[in-house]
Amino acid sequence: MNVITNDNMKCMMALAGLELVMDPEIGLNVVDLGLIYEINFIEEEHKIVCNMILTTQFCPMGESIVDNVKMSLQSSFAKNEAVVNLTFDPPWSLENISEIGRQFLNR
Repeated sequence: MNVITNDNMKCMMALAGLELVMDPEIGLNVVDLGLIYEINFIEEEHKIVCNMILTTQFCPMGESIVDNVKMSLQSSFAKNEAVVNLTFDPPWSLENISEIGRQFLNR
């Protein structure tokens, strides 16, 4: 899955940090699960806006995962405010999982 962004270099840095954010129930990071849809950098406002999804709207660890995504972005870009928005459009599917994630999950 490709992440939509307005700054490819910064997005790669953000994704590297987000690879450390795990979905504790699945044991796979949010990047390889395909939970990150979009990361944009609003320079004039010193803001990072991340749109993401969870594997299900009723994910019991959802709040924790979102908080960890926000903390990771803030850690990677300390002078910026991170805003994380949950969206369920388009809905998450197994097709979102990266090849590395598929290997990890034996899919």
